[in-house]
Amino acid sequence: MARILVVDDAKFMRLTLTDILVKADHEVVSEAENGLEAVEKYKETKPDLVTMDITMPEMNGIEAVKLIKEFDPKARIIMCSAMGQQKMVVDAISAGAKDYIVKPFDDSRVVEAINRVLN
Repeated sequence: MARILVVDDAKFMRLTLTDILVKADHEVVSEAENGLEAVEKYKETKPDLVTMDITMPEMNGIEAVKLIKEFDPKARIIMCSAMGQQKMVVDAISAGAKDYIVKPFDDSRVVEAINRVLN
């Protein structure tokens, strides 16, 4: 069981991911709706893993990944992207993200990515 921080500006997406994660026996320790909040929550909760949306207000997911990785070089982050955001996904991986999942979420793909990044 992993302690996970779920980051997405859309409440519906956070709820959807939380539901998938809880069913897979993980604990969602916190949620954030933008990159700035994600960095703060990461420092507060020190989760095992972060699911990070790319496009968000105030600070995007790529900037948040960079700041989290500065704070904790061992941070494990999985990006969540909509179809057609390949360039941003590549930028996020370059910034230190470990994997990505595509919206709309496929439960088995989400769980598979999380297990791969955790192991």
